[in-house]
Amino acid sequence: MGATKTLEFSIKENRLAKYAKALAHPARVSILQLLASKQTCVCGDIVNELPLSQSTVSQHLKELKEAGLIKGTIEGTTVCYCIDEKEWKAAQAWLNQLFDSYKGCAESC
Repeated sequence: MGATKTLEFSIKENRLAKYAKALAHPARVSILQLLASKQTCVCGDIVNELPLSQSTVSQHLKELKEAGLIKGTIEGTTVCYCIDEKEWKAAQAWLNQLFDSYKGCAESC
């Protein structure tokens, strides 16, 4: 979808789409699971945990960072990543709202 079309949707819809895009690849889901389980910043360990090259992992980290789900701190020549707790909780709330909005069908589809 072009950037101009996103303006036709609400802030909430755009934000949900941003989270959904970040979650739309198994490598990014795996990275989030890894970071969530560590409860600390992780540097080069991410590449060792995934069957992907350094450059591919970096691209996935970039997507997650752009979505706001993770943050990175630079320490010398290394970048350490962790869950952005504020955005993580916001994503959880917005996604829960979406799923909770389903009231069921009166008839079968």
